[in-house]
Amino acid sequence: MTAYLEIADDSEGHELSLFCVPKHYEEDLDSVIIPSGLIKDRTERLARDIVRDMGGHHIVALCVLKGGYKFFADLMDFIKTLNQNSDKSVPLTVDFIRLKSYSNDQSTNCVKVIGGDELSALTGKNVLIVEDIVETGRTMETLLKLLNECRPKMVKVVSLLVKRTPRSSGYRPDYIGFEVPDKFLVGYALDYNEYFRDLSHICILNDRAKEKYKV
Repeated sequence: MTAYLEIADDSEGHELSLFCVPKHYEEDLDSVIIPSGLIKDRTERLARDIVRDMGGHHIVALCVLKGGYKFFADLMDFIKTLNQNSDKSVPLTVDFIRLKSYSNDQSTNCVKVIGGDELSALTGKNVLIVEDIVETGRTMETLLKLLNECRPKMVKVVSLLVKRTPRSSGYRPDYIGFEVPDKFLVGYALDYNEYFRDLSHICILNDRAKEKYKV
């Protein structure tokens, strides 16, 4: 069974005043639900689990942009440290892809893959997909379908967050950082219409901000 840290549905998070939050976002957030230090510690453990399971194989780490870039960078740094200080290491190369399935705060039925024409380079490779959040699961299922058409040797998925939602297709990644409530979360590169990527912590966005930054 995939291990993860569960954030309860009734969790109200932590007071913003207890953390360093950019002043221009203070009126847009309800609380800090996952502090940056906890994210880093959990990411370090995920790196250890990945090296344990996939060590010795050449891995192509595929970052899902834009929301995954911060998690991806930290995860790669932890794997690099393990590679330098362990008897078991993972030869790594990296690649990037963009998926678009959101309009404002609503997931759409249409998943747009940017860079999908380059997936053919992954034929016969061991692929680690690095994602920021899995919500309904349909976006990841679409990507996996495209990848499988290119016949990779192996595909594993690590997602920092998995959202508990009745809209879920039932898909679960191979590695999970946190399971979170069905709330709109921003920070640590997760955005709302490109805002809030510069938050260090993962925070709960309030309804007022959804109207303020709506396009």
